[in-house]
Amino acid sequence: MSNTEAPDSKAANDEAGSAPGVKYSCSPGLPGLLASHGISVAISSYQSGKFYLLGRNGQGGLNVHERFFQKAMGLATAPGRIVLASLFQIIRFENALRPGERINHTYDACFVPRTCHVTGVLDAHDVGLTGDGGVIFVNTRFNCLARPSSAHSFTPVWKPPFISRIIDEDRCHLNGLAMDKGRPRYVSAVSRSDTIDGWRDRRADGGVVIDVDSSAIVCEGLSMPHSPRLWNGRLWVLNSGTGELGHVEIDGGKGSFKPLVFCPGFVRGLAFHGRFAFVGLSKPRYERFEGLALDQRLRDTSSEPWCGLQVIDLTTGACVQWFRIDGAVAELYDVAVVPGTTLPMALGFASNDILSFITHDPLEAPA
Repeated sequence: MSNTEAPDSKAANDEAGSAPGVKYSCSPGLPGLLASHGISVAISSYQSGKFYLLGRNGQGGLNVHERFFQKAMGLATAPGRIVLASLFQIIRFENALRPGERINHTYDACFVPRTCHVTGVLDAHDVGLTGDGGVIFVNTRFNCLARPSSAHSFTPVWKPPFISRIIDEDRCHLNGLAMDKGRPRYVSAVSRSDTIDGWRDRRADGGVVIDVDSSAIVCEGLSMPHSPRLWNGRLWVLNSGTGELGHVEIDGGKGSFKPLVFCPGFVRGLAFHGRFAFVGLSKPRYERFEGLALDQRLRDTSSEPWCGLQVIDLTTGACVQWFRIDGAVAELYDVAVVPGTTLPMALGFASNDILSFITHDPLEAPA
């Protein structure tokens, strides 16, 4: 097994330093679960600008790798690739290690930013990888799905039927995206409002899930829904305002939300592997999210809201493993499973590592 050296072996965990007063903890079985399935987990925190990679270290414990990307938001993954939406960019990372290589005698993947689409501040939320290798993202500021453009900030490709035009006004707070075989299939929005900021008055029960193919609303009456995902033939969604993970049962074009489990926090960020759901939790911002059913659910269960990750067994609804963040970092946005690596790292723009970490393809044969 060969080894590649990174310029600074410490940089994997302390680029720009951890947020002061932040404490990470996890259930004893989480590192082993990741390793046994050959996966790691990516997490984004727009509040802190942290992009986390969770894996199992050489001693069998949890490795928390972090990099700084301003307003880290939506995540999408494929073998050897991660896409991250940030404040004004859509960033594509590629694993620069060859099979069997390790970096600094430790990490089995090194994700390097290779393409950055400069979009400007669009409040991009979820992102997806398309079948042709491209990227599609939720352009929340303009109420549409969009692709990066070679000349402009974005190319709009779809808008909800109740949005009258592409305009710089966050009207419905379009946020979530479910991909299906490389195509956008479902989206979530906080409301059907067609006036600027109209969604804020519909947070409690105005949420909808929309079929992109037909533009039909397949589920309504939700409370700030996020993170629709298709898994094992079911449409899953997080009903954030109630703290519930559930699925949408669709019958005759119309669906109803069927909760599986309550999680103690504002649930946002959802990924799957096998029978497990990886659910992101945030502490509610009460000046913005007060009055939601989540408040009462937390009181009823005598619970404090979490910031972190819960691994839910879909067959039982039980939380079987968890990762928790306490301190200054209180809000996460997205969660993604990273296949094929159990101890990954990444390079960022806030240190000099990226200047001197250089790899290349094999020499091409003459045409």
